[in-house]
Amino acid sequence: MKTELSEKLFAKAKDLFPGGVNSPVRAFKGVGGTPRFIARARGAHLYDVDGNDYVDYVLSWGPMIVGHCHPEVMRAVQDAMKDGSSYGAPCPREIQLAELVRERMPWVQKMRFCSSGTEATTAAIRVARGFTGRDDILKFDGCYHGAGDALLVKAGSGVETLGLPDSPGVPADLAKHTLTLPYNDLAAVQQLFEKKGKDLAAVIVEPVVGNMGVLVPRPGYLQGLLEVCSKHGALLIIDEVMTGFRVGAGGACGLYGLQPDLVTFGKVIGAGLPVGAFGGRADVMDRVAPAGPIYQAGTLSGNPMAMAAGHASLKLMTPAAYDRLEAQSAKVAEGLVAAAAEAKVPVQVNRVGSMLTVFFSAKPVFDAASARACDTRRFGAFHHALLENGVYFPPSQFEAAFLSTAHTDDDVEATLRAGKAAFAAAAKV
Repeated sequence: MKTELSEKLFAKAKDLFPGGVNSPVRAFKGVGGTPRFIARARGAHLYDVDGNDYVDYVLSWGPMIVGHCHPEVMRAVQDAMKDGSSYGAPCPREIQLAELVRERMPWVQKMRFCSSGTEATTAAIRVARGFTGRDDILKFDGCYHGAGDALLVKAGSGVETLGLPDSPGVPADLAKHTLTLPYNDLAAVQQLFEKKGKDLAAVIVEPVVGNMGVLVPRPGYLQGLLEVCSKHGALLIIDEVMTGFRVGAGGACGLYGLQPDLVTFGKVIGAGLPVGAFGGRADVMDRVAPAGPIYQAGTLSGNPMAMAAGHASLKLMTPAAYDRLEAQSAKVAEGLVAAAAEAKVPVQVNRVGSMLTVFFSAKPVFDAASARACDTRRFGAFHHALLENGVYFPPSQFEAAFLSTAHTDDDVEATLRAGKAAFAAAAKV
């Protein structure tokens, strides 16, 4: 497989961007080698500058649930662009998308669009603090909620991939208000609230963790978080930036029967364009300016092209589309488990809906500590063997892979053939 043009471009990029990239995980630090520079994408495939064709399981880190360049999504964006790319004023497309969000997630009584998942989570934290009059928040080791200062504490994702400590540049006086506990340990949360409940404004959690690889919540864990928050007057923020509209029409909250105080969105809600949102209880959201005193604003919030893309993508995700996506995702996961067993490589394949991770571990992986114990050298060999066989998986043990409705049976079969070769390569490490 040729990589000459990618190597040349990466050399130029390193003179222009920190580490040669505009987001850290793209640099392939977690697996070694040269990142592929992508020329175009269609359906479930990426095509790099050297002419290589890959079945794509990154999907722009999740938003392309109907695949790249779906004709209906492209048409909606092009129609919106003809009317103007940005107004800095209200537009009907904001209402159109918001009504669809609330139809599928009625616990989101009111919402505010913004331009990224990070913007959504940092705003939700501010709203929770303003609403409760408290300063401290609780997050969980390995959960990533964007690159906001208050949330870069034991943050998983790229921080974990690069082996970085809590980020320099975050003041200690700010970081001290972010408390952390292990994911999936409800007893630890209950104990903390008994000691510090009056100081805690909110708990924020990825309901299905995607940023230490896929970690699945234990039965009753998420409902237990909501109950302890309600008991102590704190808000529960469910970060559905990754899971929202991906693991089901109602996101993870719908899947697990949860009605939280606040929810954050990104990824699928914008179909690949820069979009985020936060919303929830009307009495909480009515404290946001201009209805209330908690300030949040954004020049490009409710961008008409992004609203059009999100609406078109969500309309395509019918019950039948989710059923097919679930079946394809199960087929990939089961096939990878079988291929690993054939190669005598111990793995755990964690999956919820169309999110999955292959962990190189003989033991169950359910929190950050068990994820960190996985064999990242084997994952690196596995990743590069997949690439050589035309399959593009996330270049980190600590990220989720995604499927789309564009993945065909042929794509899945090609992936499982590549998986056999990749596990054979991992077995040699």
